[in-house]
Amino acid sequence: MSTIGEEAEQDPRLAFGAAVREFRVQLGLSQEALGFRCGLDRTYVSGIERGVRNPTVRIIYRLARGLETTGSELLRRTEENLRSG
Repeated sequence: MSTIGEEAEQDPRLAFGAAVREFRVQLGLSQEALGFRCGLDRTYVSGIERGVRNPTVRIIYRLARGLETTGSELLRRTEENLRSG
């Protein structure tokens, strides 16, 4: 698991984006491929991973399905990232 620095400690969006990126990379998916799986544009996925988007619960669950995990697991990883900041 990657350390995401002090900024993520301040902003959960950065920690969530890091979690999405970690799952995506583990699956060997590009942002475009993940976007296709989730019905999202690649630029939207990029914005989530960079912490500039604040996804809704609906989007979180679409991402989770595309990442072959659960929404709760994505949020658990986000919490880990915040703690490890």
